[in-house]
Amino acid sequence: MPELLWTGPADGPVLVLAHGAGAAMDSDWMNRMAALLADRGVRVARFEFAYMAARRGPDGRRKPPPKAETLMGEYRAAVAAVLSAEPAARPVLIGGKSMGGRVASLVADELRADGEVRGLVCLGYPFHPPGRPERLRTAHLLSLATPTLVCQGTRDPFGTVEEVPAYGLAASIRFVWLEDGEHEFKPRAKLSGRTHAEHLTAAADAVADFARTVGYDGTGESQGDVA
Repeated sequence: MPELLWTGPADGPVLVLAHGAGAAMDSDWMNRMAALLADRGVRVARFEFAYMAARRGPDGRRKPPPKAETLMGEYRAAVAAVLSAEPAARPVLIGGKSMGGRVASLVADELRADGEVRGLVCLGYPFHPPGRPERLRTAHLLSLATPTLVCQGTRDPFGTVEEVPAYGLAASIRFVWLEDGEHEFKPRAKLSGRTHAEHLTAAADAVADFARTVGYDGTGESQGDVA
């Protein structure tokens, strides 16, 4: 079982949150997002995939991230660890930053069908590698049934606001677009008039609202629109 890093009130809806490909679960971005969500009543359970956790070993050796599909078992194990620690009746959502969200999306429908999770949150989804828009990572998103929230910067090199609407994604997926944000949601302040802190706050607001509305009737269906 992976080690869990908990943030937020004990009685809040639970969000299992995985890190991106190159930054640990306690990176500055992850710490800021977890704190913002905790302030909004969401209980966040962070964990690390084994390749990232290995960097904390005695030699501190960095390993490249494996293919997302190979990490699905580790995500399932993290959800099992959370469910063993938290009341089963509490709404549980899964998600992650970038690659972490992609892995979560690969197991979401399976875990929802088993009654283990009720929604999916992707913070900067990697729809394609930067500069390679033809290499889409969207096949499973065309029929995704799990209620899903994607927070995405409009100029994210992994999928911009001009590109993503043409993908024909499932109706279960709702978007919050962060104006002029890149993959970390950071805008060009002088051009956009917005700040990174404002975008992080907007994303946390949307996730908290989603966590409070998705699945509370016990069906796993969304009861409210996000965007």
